[in-house]
Amino acid sequence: MMAANSNVARPGETAAAPVGETIDYVTVSLGDETFGLPIDRVHDVFIATNLTDVPLAPPEIKGLLNLRGRVVTAICLRRRLGLPDRDSEGRNMAVGLELGGEAYGLLVDQVGEVMKLSADTYGPNPVHMDARWRNVSRGVHRLDGRLLIVLDVDAVLAFGDERTTASAA
Repeated sequence: MMAANSNVARPGETAAAPVGETIDYVTVSLGDETFGLPIDRVHDVFIATNLTDVPLAPPEIKGLLNLRGRVVTAICLRRRLGLPDRDSEGRNMAVGLELGGEAYGLLVDQVGEVMKLSADTYGPNPVHMDARWRNVSRGVHRLDGRLLIVLDVDAVLAFGDERTTASAA
């Protein structure tokens, strides 16, 4: 079992940048919260349209879509993090990710900028962070009065038995 504040790199993930180096993140937001995805894990940014429901799927899976001839599983990050669905029906912005040869679209409220951040602003997850968030976070960056929560892509995309394995790795 991994300690809540451990930020050891898992297979397929990058750890925090060594002192003096930087790492690039694609930022996404859910309401007022900002999250970072390591840029080397992001394949696309797109608008998710024409979602096809998947019967008996976990609630986080919003459906399947066709992206340039490839079947993509659309996962609602809000639901994955235990947040309520959006009040307004806006565009379904998605970040394209891949895990184990499967394509996923992570549905978010907004896709922001690419940020180049140094190890100087990086730290472990706060001890008071909700366990659902702690299980999918690699740590945080302190940015001018707010936090950028670095998401662990493998843990976010893990379901069922895979979720237990990802959080224990």
